[in-house]
Amino acid sequence: MATPAQPIPVTIVTGFLGVGKTTLLRSLVQRRQTRRLALLINEFGEVAIDGDLVRHGNHDASQVQIQDFPYGLIAYGNDDQFEPAMLALAARRAQVDHVLIETSGLALPTAVMERLQSPALAPHFILDATLAVVDTPLLLDQRFAAGSNDADGAIAAMFAAQLEFADVVVLNKIDALGEEQLLQAEQQVRACAPNVRFLELAFQAQLDIRLALGLRLHQATLATHQHTYTPVRMPGADTNVLADQQRLNGHAHSGLAAHTHGLATHKHFHEQDPGWLSFTLRSQMPQAVDKLKLALTAAARSEPILRTKGFVRTRNGERNGERDVLQLVQGVRTRVVINADAVAPATSDKSELVFIGYHPSRSKVAALLSEITGTSWQ
Repeated sequence: MATPAQPIPVTIVTGFLGVGKTTLLRSLVQRRQTRRLALLINEFGEVAIDGDLVRHGNHDASQVQIQDFPYGLIAYGNDDQFEPAMLALAARRAQVDHVLIETSGLALPTAVMERLQSPALAPHFILDATLAVVDTPLLLDQRFAAGSNDADGAIAAMFAAQLEFADVVVLNKIDALGEEQLLQAEQQVRACAPNVRFLELAFQAQLDIRLALGLRLHQATLATHQHTYTPVRMPGADTNVLADQQRLNGHAHSGLAAHTHGLATHKHFHEQDPGWLSFTLRSQMPQAVDKLKLALTAAARSEPILRTKGFVRTRNGERNGERDVLQLVQGVRTRVVINADAVAPATSDKSELVFIGYHPSRSKVAALLSEITGTSWQ
C-alpha cells in the first residue's frame, strides 16, 4: 500500500493595513533556500498591488507561484475562489513545499484557519503557524488603542482580534527603535494577546526563514515525544524570563484533533461594520513627486484614510532611458513614501492609487489630489 502524502504546511501572514506584510513576504521569498513556495495574496481593493511587488525581483516562477485575490476577503463565506485554488495546489503536491497566505489588512486569520479544517482541504493541508505583523512605531504611539470615535474603535477591535489568533507576532519597522522601546512594545503585545507563543524582531523588514516556515505549531505529535525549554530573554539582558515557558512550546496542540479558535468569520468583517471602504483613483497625467506627496498627506489629514498604495507615473528627468517612470506609493495614515528605488520603466499611461479607510469620501480625496497636484484625479 502506498504511503499517503504528507499534508502541505500553510503559513498565514496577517496584520493590519500597512504593517509591512508584503515587504516581509518578499524577504521570505528571497531567503526561501530550496523551498518551493506557493503564495496566495489577498487585498482589500480592486487593484492588485502587493502581488506585483512580490513578483518583482523573483524570476523563477517554477519555484515561487503567486496568485492574487483582489477586492475581497480570502476564505470568507462568499469567497468561491479559495477552495479551488488550494485544491489546484494539492494536485501539484510534488511541486509545492509550503503555502503562504497573506490576508487582507481588514481580515481575521481565522477564516483561513477554519477552511483549512474543512473536509475538502484537511486531507491535503495543515496549518504550520499564523504570523501577525505589527507596525511597532504605531503600536507605541497608541494608534491601535480604542479612542473616542468609531474609527478608532473599529481599528482597535481588528488589531486585537488579529493578535489573539496569532502564534507568532513579528515586530516590524523597528530599525529606529531602541531596546527600551522594543521591550515596551513586547509588553503591549503581551497585554493584548497573552497567549502568543513567540515574538520576533524584523530588522529591515527581514525575518530569518527558520523563524517563519517549518515551525509545525499545529502538527500532531506522539504523546511520548519529549521537549525541553530554554529560558528566553527578549530582547535585553535586563528582561525578566517569561513566567510561563510553556508558551514557547511549539507543539502545544500536539495530539489534538481539529479544533476551533472561537471562529467568528462566517460574515465579512465589513458586513458587520460597513464603514470600511476601498476606492481607486486614477490620473492620466504625469505627477510631480513633491506635490503628490503633499496631496496624499493632506488627504489623510482631511479624511480617515488609513492606507494608500499604488503606482504613479512621474516625470523626474532621465532615468533608465525613460522620462516617464512608474514609482511605488506606500502610505500609512499621513506617513507617505514614494519610492524612487522601486521604479520600473513605464508600461501604463496612467497613475493608479488604492485608498482604504473608515467612511472616507472618494469625491473629497479626488478633489484634494486634483487641486494640489494640478492634475485631474478621478
